[in-house]
Parts: sequence; structure tokens; C-alpha cells
Amino acid sequence: MTAADPAAPAPPPSAAPPAPAAARVPGAFAGPLAKGDVPLWRRLVAPAGVFAAVAGAFAYVGAVDPGHPGHYPVCPLYRFTGLYCPGCGGLRSAHAFVHGDLVSALHDNAPAVAGYAVFAVLWLVWAGRSWRGRPAPRIALRPVQVWSIAALLLVFSVVRNLPFGAWLHP
Repeated sequence: MTAADPAAPAPPPSAAPPAPAAARVPGAFAGPLAKGDVPLWRRLVAPAGVFAAVAGAFAYVGAVDPGHPGHYPVCPLYRFTGLYCPGCGGLRSAHAFVHGDLVSALHDNAPAVAGYAVFAVLWLVWAGRSWRGRPAPRIALRPVQVWSIAALLLVFSVVRNLPFGAWLHP
């Protein structure tokens, strides 16, 4: 049988046509999230879900004071060694942040407050891109950036546990 033979079998209906050239180019966006293909409410489901979860967590921490014992677990590092980890004071920081006390929030855990700001900016970019029908931004930190953040948190942890760093205690 030849290709021009009318008796040649047709390809199976499950065979998909080849992808357009734009879909084969790395980094090109030709997927189903194009603005005209997906309704707005579907594009905003993920950002809205993340917002609801984070807002719920902040609302709970804002309502239940972490300064009163018994509501939250104690940091295991602090419990067993008496040393403050980079996260110690994070709940108190979130509680103060929710109540608008930025000075106390920074005192309890300054890196956590910086994290709140970074999260807010990243979420706004994500929600804005979703609103416009664009894909979520990719966050690809280079190794030097990851090591720099880790070094800053390590220095913060060491300094807050030294006698002259008592002002960084939660």
C-alpha cells in the first residue's frame, strides 16, 4: 500500500496532532492557560486558596496569643538546649504584626517580618499574572543566593544567642 492509496487505514483517532512549534520551544508559553481559554475564576483559584490559607493562619495567630503558654508547642531546640533558633519568636512576631505593632514584630523576629514582606510581594505578582492569564512566575534561586540566605539566618541565630545580642531575643 502506498500513501496515496485510498484503501490505506486511517490513523487511530487517539493519535494527537503534532504540537505547534511554539509549544516545542523551551520557555515558550502555549499551554491551556492562555487568557481566552480559561475563565478568570479558574485562573484565580490557586492564588485565592493560598491567600485564604495564609490569612486563616494569621487570623488564628492573631486571635490566640503565643505569649501565653499552652497554645502552641515549644521550639524543640530551645526546649533541649536553651538556644534560640532562627524561627523562635516567629509566632509572637506574627501576632504583633497582625495587631499592627511593627516594632514588637521586628523585635520578636526580624527575618520573619522580612519573610512576610517577600511573601506578600511574590503573592501579588502571582495573583496579578494569574489575573492577566499569564503563567505563575518561576522562582529559581541560584546557589549563591540560597547560601547567602542560609548564612544570614545562621549569623542571626548566633548573634541572638550571644550576650550582646540579647536585644534580638524573642
